[in-house]
Amino acid sequence: MSRGGPTVLVVDDEPGVREALRTALELEGFRVSTAPDGLGAVRQVGSGGVDAVVLDVAMPLVDGLEACRRVRAAGSRVPILMLTARDAVDDRVAGLEAGADDYLPKPFALRELVARLRAIMRRVPAAEHSDEDGTVRYADLRLDRHAHLVWRGERPVALTRTEFLLLETFMEHPGQVLERAQILLRVWGYDFGGESNSLGVYVGYLRRKLEEGGEPRLIQTVRSVGYVLRAEP
Repeated sequence: MSRGGPTVLVVDDEPGVREALRTALELEGFRVSTAPDGLGAVRQVGSGGVDAVVLDVAMPLVDGLEACRRVRAAGSRVPILMLTARDAVDDRVAGLEAGADDYLPKPFALRELVARLRAIMRRVPAAEHSDEDGTVRYADLRLDRHAHLVWRGERPVALTRTEFLLLETFMEHPGQVLERAQILLRVWGYDFGGESNSLGVYVGYLRRKLEEGGEPRLIQTVRSVGYVLRAEP
């Protein structure tokens, strides 16, 4: 039984799954609360006291993707691990684009779920740590760690939490070529292995948002290596 550990909200419409995860996570030292649907998840996160969410995608009425969108739209940065029976890259990207921090296909090993859950929870303090005024600048980019806001020149850029962490990683290392594995470990907490396309898709999303006002590209691809934040002459 957990005593004083972080609180994880488990959201699944199947009672057996909820209780199995409750028991398993409590044995790992977590406090656990549960919700049977997406609406319940949004309400509990909004009430506070939730340190992380394990959220199933396939639920009636308000599914996991919509619940995730509503949580993020309300301004919450609580770490979210999404569970689904679907394992296609497009489905995983949909979950990340909705604002999830990680994505785990069913069936899964409990050890992997716990490891991923702890990884996304570790990233929160790192993302919220800031220097003096919490602002990072590069070229015409400005990132405010405190307010979780980004501007390109005078234009505000709306980013999901994961997109924000990805951009923050680049801005912390301007001009430095970052290998794909480095970026995956910093932003997602682990390496996807051979599935490097997930990172490429996410970089594409970030580029479109940063360049939608016609601004020049700042995130450059270094073929066969990774990416670099660099203003091209």
